[in-house]
Amino acid sequence: MANTYIEIETLKFLLFNVHDLKTVLEQEQFEEYDEASIAMMLDSVKDFSDKELYPYYREMDENPAHFKDGELIVHPQVKKYMNLGGEMGFLSGPFSYEAGGMQLPSMVVHASAFIQETANNHLPGYIGLTVGAAELIVHFGNQFLKDTYVPKMMKGAWSGTMCLTEPQAGSSLSDIVTTAVPDGDSYKINGQKIFISGGDYKGAENIVHLVLARIKGAPAGTKGISLFVVPKNRLDTDGGLEYNDVTTVGDFQKMGQRGYCTTHLFFGDKEDCTGWLVGEPNQGLKYMFLMMNGARIAVGRGAAAIATAAYHASVSYAKERPQGRELQRTGKKDASQEQTLIINHPDVRRMLLLQKVITEGSLSLVFLTSRYQDLSQSLPDEESRAKYKLLLEILTPVVKTYPSEMGITSVNNGVQVLGGYGFCSDYILQQYLRDIRISAIYEGTTGIQSQDLLGRKITMENGKALKLLSEEIMNSIKESMAHETLKPLAEKLRSKLELTQKVLQSLMGYAMKGDYQRFLADATPFMEFFSTIIMAWQWLDIGREAQKALVSADTSFSAEFYENKIHAMQFYFKYELPKTTGLSEILMDKQALTLNTEKQLFA
Repeated sequence: MANTYIEIETLKFLLFNVHDLKTVLEQEQFEEYDEASIAMMLDSVKDFSDKELYPYYREMDENPAHFKDGELIVHPQVKKYMNLGGEMGFLSGPFSYEAGGMQLPSMVVHASAFIQETANNHLPGYIGLTVGAAELIVHFGNQFLKDTYVPKMMKGAWSGTMCLTEPQAGSSLSDIVTTAVPDGDSYKINGQKIFISGGDYKGAENIVHLVLARIKGAPAGTKGISLFVVPKNRLDTDGGLEYNDVTTVGDFQKMGQRGYCTTHLFFGDKEDCTGWLVGEPNQGLKYMFLMMNGARIAVGRGAAAIATAAYHASVSYAKERPQGRELQRTGKKDASQEQTLIINHPDVRRMLLLQKVITEGSLSLVFLTSRYQDLSQSLPDEESRAKYKLLLEILTPVVKTYPSEMGITSVNNGVQVLGGYGFCSDYILQQYLRDIRISAIYEGTTGIQSQDLLGRKITMENGKALKLLSEEIMNSIKESMAHETLKPLAEKLRSKLELTQKVLQSLMGYAMKGDYQRFLADATPFMEFFSTIIMAWQWLDIGREAQKALVSADTSFSAEFYENKIHAMQFYFKYELPKTTGLSEILMDKQALTLNTEKQLFA
């Protein structure tokens, strides 16, 4: 079962065929790359992951990051990975040539990260946060901050984090109390942050924290939040490093992703913590959302990666494990026959197919959103860029949520495939289940993402983003209607778009009356409803490309490969898409059973 954590052919099919990377590479910004060079790059990432990530996956879980004698102890592979990642371009990939980067398309950056995360989801987070922190500095920092921090971060010599959450605030960022007091050209920072992923570890030369704080006298709420670069060690007068009064006071022992440290930090315990303002005062949350939106796509990608690795582990087990006899069409079993492999049992095949459609559909959605991101930044005309920016905005909460929530379902089915062994630490499925559970919480919980989708993104610019998305889906439906075998599925998806309009008309009635509490009360069921339809769209596109390849006798992949994609598409439309009917009934039901009442429901 060694190295069976990904099928690179599926990744390439989705990237090159379904989501047409070539069109992105034709843009001036990315013209130095072609499909052949990208394919070679991804093969090298897979080889790297085989050697430097996958072999340490279980080891990092069994020997987790931990706080000892004032230091955070992590697996030695963390530091090695950061350094090798710098050499491989994992940190510099998304940055422009002017900033010292490789100017890779977002689609390729996500493909590379996905491969690494399928191999070992504990390690790539260290690089991901460092990239995100460096991006904020490049976009909004002054030249001093760019020159001081970004080159070291791109090399993997220094790590980066984002520090938002505080003990009393949680996701409610309007309630943060960390303070920043002007001190010449810098500020004195005082406060504490919790749940800081990659926040500190022994052996790190420096950690560059991007910290949200309030300047003295700033407005209340989110309008008074500023962003600061606060390094663990600041530059001294000789150009060396000195301690900057950033203290790790503890860590959080987690049920999963135990090799990825999570810290509790205190800034300014000795009143000697210096921070440097990023951009303008009171604009911190606006700036941080640049990083947070990218991080939300990354969370969905990471969840899809974990679920993918779990799927391949499940398939490997099912192909090796003999148990029971096949049930004949007569309803009888022949006890004289040898035991059959469990992959021959229909219910096991159902669970494996569910894993397959969730994981591959999720990766397709990651590539779609990253394609929109690339086009929103690289197309020559402003109108087209604005279109793809709106499409990216409306799908960001979906790409964060569907792979996270349904990824948990997928891995849970993988555990079930293994039966009793799935519950035992001898097998890897239990680790995947523990690791993926955080995905629905990272970077805004499912409830927060669902309210963002229904309350902001659906209604933004008078529904323009939803209109553009509907047009994209209708274009896929029209193209699919040209294939006789796809017509019934295309019609089913069309009917679900009509059902979406009915659901939204029902819900918008509350908003038009000013009853926003009722409007958003069922935002999470709406997310499930909406996401399930979006994924049907993804599978229609996947199936159509496979069908076209079969008709044209395309030999880029085997005929069996294409046939399997079509079979998976049919499975999704039979087993998953019909669930939207029940969800629509929930959403259009007039009862408000979760709103505050005088009843003591939970006494």
